[in-house]
Amino acid sequence: MYTPDPDRYADMPYRRTGRSGLKLPALSLGLWHNFGPDRLAETQRAILCRAFDLGVTHFDLANNYGPPPGAAESALGDALKADFTHHRDELIVSTKAGYLMWPGPYGEWGSRKYLLSSLDQSLGRLGLDYVDIFYSHRPDPETPLEETMGALHSAVQQGKALYVGVSNYSAEQTREAARILAELGTPLLIHQPRYSMLDRRPEDEGLLDTLDELRVGSIAYSPLEQGLLTGRYLDGIPEDSRAASDSPFLSADTVTEELVGRLRTLNEIAASRGQSLAQLALAWVLRGGRVTSALIGASSPRQLEDSVAAIGNLEFGEDELARIDAVVKQ
Repeated sequence: MYTPDPDRYADMPYRRTGRSGLKLPALSLGLWHNFGPDRLAETQRAILCRAFDLGVTHFDLANNYGPPPGAAESALGDALKADFTHHRDELIVSTKAGYLMWPGPYGEWGSRKYLLSSLDQSLGRLGLDYVDIFYSHRPDPETPLEETMGALHSAVQQGKALYVGVSNYSAEQTREAARILAELGTPLLIHQPRYSMLDRRPEDEGLLDTLDELRVGSIAYSPLEQGLLTGRYLDGIPEDSRAASDSPFLSADTVTEELVGRLRTLNEIAASRGQSLAQLALAWVLRGGRVTSALIGASSPRQLEDSVAAIGNLEFGEDELARIDAVVKQ
């Protein structure tokens, strides 16, 4: 039987989420990949337990994570029952709904019908009475935002979620979502955007400024840019890498000689800080405390440990930031 490390809260920083009372670990574990039936259940449980031992108290999911869709929630549900029965109140479990889950007109997007049905299914797979955070995974161009936000509000009113968030919303959409939720009496807790050294859209499009103004938290997904910022591509494309597969998230065409050159320079900057490239990338996202938490994935406990070690150096000098910008924006 799993016994958590008694010193699990000694090193991980916990950051207040916006103006709420909720604190999240600086690094949260995302179950987007590596938690489907093609992975050993023992490995999945080992990753989750090691994360908790390192102070990673937040497990982030969506209804469609796997593959196949639903598999990640089922895997976490099994682990919660086996290893975390007595530690539910130490965990933040989040899930989302917005992408395709079942056929027909009610199986995706942002209708009240879909969101609340999906949440019920997610709770069944997780074996939980509630999730801590429930997200609208993407804006729906056809459903009124009042309906989508009303469904999130209902999830809280029904006791099936403690907080609500949005993901992949623009700055303007986030502002309107926050206004609607405030009028309903359920504050917008958090936004989950894609953000990394190589993807600056939350900065460039004003999203981070909007979140600061609204005092809404943020949690960045893909901070390692689908593995590009892990160091795996410093010598080209490995045969067993995501870019060498048929992954829709990273293609071989993306990994150009020019990009590899920039990654090597970033790796040199990381080495000068005593960090791996992945640790540098995570520290950069978390710099200055503007981002509440960064989502990391892991295929093994060892990979998880390497990522978590990023918290050992989250400070940057102005010269370091300028060097990074010069490489990325060239």
